[in-house]
Amino acid sequence: MSKRVLTTESGAPVADNQNSATAGVGGPLLLQDQHLLEKLARFNRERIPERVVHARGSGAYGYFEVTDDVTGFTHADFLDTVGKRTEVFLRFSTVADNLGGADAVRDPRGFALKFYTEEGNYDLVGNNTPVFFIKDPIKFPDFIHSQKRDPFTGKQEPDNVWDFWAHAPEATHQVTWLMGDRGIPASYRHMNGYGSHTYQWTNAEGEAFFVKYHFKTNQGVRSLSSEQGQELAGKDPNSHQTDLLQAIERGVNPSWTLHVQLMPAAEAADYRFNPFDLTKVWPHKDYPLQRVGRLVLDRNPDNVFAEVEQAAFSPNNFVPGIGPSPDKMLQGRLFAYADAHRYRLGVNHTQLAVNAPKATTAHNYGRDGLMASNAQGRAAKNYEPNSYDGPVETGRPLAAPLAVNGHTGTHEAPLHTKDDHFFQAGELYRLMSEDERSRLVANIAGGLSQVSLDDVIEKNLAHFHAADPEYGKRVEEAVRALRED
Repeated sequence: MSKRVLTTESGAPVADNQNSATAGVGGPLLLQDQHLLEKLARFNRERIPERVVHARGSGAYGYFEVTDDVTGFTHADFLDTVGKRTEVFLRFSTVADNLGGADAVRDPRGFALKFYTEEGNYDLVGNNTPVFFIKDPIKFPDFIHSQKRDPFTGKQEPDNVWDFWAHAPEATHQVTWLMGDRGIPASYRHMNGYGSHTYQWTNAEGEAFFVKYHFKTNQGVRSLSSEQGQELAGKDPNSHQTDLLQAIERGVNPSWTLHVQLMPAAEAADYRFNPFDLTKVWPHKDYPLQRVGRLVLDRNPDNVFAEVEQAAFSPNNFVPGIGPSPDKMLQGRLFAYADAHRYRLGVNHTQLAVNAPKATTAHNYGRDGLMASNAQGRAAKNYEPNSYDGPVETGRPLAAPLAVNGHTGTHEAPLHTKDDHFFQAGELYRLMSEDERSRLVANIAGGLSQVSLDDVIEKNLAHFHAADPEYGKRVEEAVRALRED
């Protein structure tokens, strides 16, 4: 069987791929060597800007299967029939580190899921924790700057990390999650995923419910200690990527069970916690988990760059029956995520194979731009309305409208009866066993003791004292002991 002929990008056959053209034997290179110039020029442009956050990622394809009837809460097409399957792509990631960082580090994990539904792609962008460090997007750039590499030292600095947290008491709940036993997942397969934000479901009758998503791993939650994480990161920086790839190649397909918490929209205003505050959870005794379906990953990408690095998720990709809530962090991300992809991948990134709809076809009036591939035919118009049988609006909103009132301006979030920055962090601490508490305290003290400013240490200690007196006392004693060594 004859081999295919190597060609240039224009399709011309390549005569010699081992030697550059020169002016005589041993002479200088010739500018006319089109193949050499094309290879070098393309090589210089192979990389695109990495994500500012969630840069290091892994992904896989699979399906979501509905196991329980939820049509009383949403008219989303992909959730309308028990047994119905929808193709998905799931991207896991670390948050703070660069593309070349290690997998087994203490950091939240991204859990970004794209449903290729018959009514368009639905993106659910969350983490492996149900809460986050901040509740207002105006703080997000400052927060990420504090967690990324310092502009002078070029590395993550405890001074910056803990200084931001000292000035963000609402982070205490997420810090308690991050420094606890689940702060370093053993693999992507052995962690839960959460929508984290509050979203809205709307049923066929127009009734609105606020919803939180919980993907519970069917492999069981497994995590690493700080020492185990450091050892594994040194031995195999790609540990999570390798584990996911090899598990699926062996046919050991990871799966998660999706549960949701549902709150009738009318109950939101008087709930004891602000239900749209990303730093807080809804206790399960208030809104129990209800099973929805099963998520299974069963196929690895053929090309990591094309399908994982170029995968673009945006929480504003909703489908009929699902919409946003007044969650301020979600509202900020509705813009920021899609804008980041337009910068990194271009305005036509939704036409890339991993991002394009699979169960339907996109019909719109977007045209031109770099790498445009959506040729519409010579008679197609690029404006609406028109008289030439172009796509038309439906007049049917995707979700129920959100009520608004009051004056424009910068406002703090409204306080509910149990709203403070520390109560839920204390509740989480009190749920832990003694061994879990000891490891949590050691993890916090290990970083906080390295901070150079006493004032920053004291501010952070005050947060832990406010969450739980024992919590604060133990962290304070551990920090003091480490600083006296």
